[in-house]
Amino acid sequence: MQKISLTKKSSYWYDLPAGLIAQHPEDKRSESKMLILNKESGTIQHEKFDNIINHLLPSDILVVNNTKVIPARLFGTKSTGAKVEVFLLQQKTENRWECLVKPGRKLQIGAEIIFSEELEAKIVDHAEEGGRIVEFYWEGNFWDILENIGNVPLPPYIRRKSTNKDKETYQTVYAQERGSVAAPTAGLHFTKPLMKQIRQKGIEILEVVLHVGLGTFRPVKTDDIKDHTMHSEHCRISEEIAEKINQAKKNGRRIIAVGTTTTRTLESFAYNGKLNSGSHWTEIFLYPGKDIQIIDGLITNFHMPESTLIMLVSAFAGYENIMNAYKIAVREKYRFFSYGDSMLIL
Repeated sequence: MQKISLTKKSSYWYDLPAGLIAQHPEDKRSESKMLILNKESGTIQHEKFDNIINHLLPSDILVVNNTKVIPARLFGTKSTGAKVEVFLLQQKTENRWECLVKPGRKLQIGAEIIFSEELEAKIVDHAEEGGRIVEFYWEGNFWDILENIGNVPLPPYIRRKSTNKDKETYQTVYAQERGSVAAPTAGLHFTKPLMKQIRQKGIEILEVVLHVGLGTFRPVKTDDIKDHTMHSEHCRISEEIAEKINQAKKNGRRIIAVGTTTTRTLESFAYNGKLNSGSHWTEIFLYPGKDIQIIDGLITNFHMPESTLIMLVSAFAGYENIMNAYKIAVREKYRFFSYGDSMLIL
């Protein structure tokens, strides 16, 4: 039998029929399927997501990432009439953003772009990896304009154009802080009534922030995953939240993270089993062999083969458990990736 190396990228490959990649969300968020994995025994159950409340204890702490996806894709024209695309990545100042641009050859320093009567821009500098620093000029409220003319930045594996409906469905019901260009998708299964039910059971819901960047879709290109470099993402945990989680852990309560972004936030602030508060840029990369210090449970979606995200869930639940669960999910025709079905790991 061939020995599996848990630091080899190819160990995290699995066969996924293209037809299982969800192109649209379920009509009702909480009616997606949910695979429940016991990480100690490896046993698996199949349920609907809205039954999750039956698997949570009144003493549990549920931690969510309350970042909000911005409509980051903008389509405009140059004064020559040439059509261009600008993708907002990171706000640098009130009116300057680091952006990806297409086509890059037409958008050199000094190029001016018209998006609408209210919004124009100018390329003012180069940025990393072929990006640009773009200065925007507008009349009115920038965020209102963006909501009106911007497009939802759907992941590359969703092979359709975004619609206005995606502005609602590609956003968690608890999203508050603008800053992400991809959704923390594990949270997309929750509805406001389900959140209310969870609170009524006595479960405390705590919020942290990690603004999801395009690095979440960045493939691992190195054969040895230890050589992979993560993109930085900004995250924050308040002193109050850190204290509540530390006290809960002292009292033996379970900390259940909603999503890999929440997990990465918590673990990036962990030191010797204790959670610190603060605000920083994280490049934390969790894979088998790395300690998971804070979380006891994880709600997550099904992730791409050979991605840093499937490596993270393997670190938490065990490599063999995850690869077996994915094999079963494919067999049972679960829907995969951002708009797909859910997994609960306890």
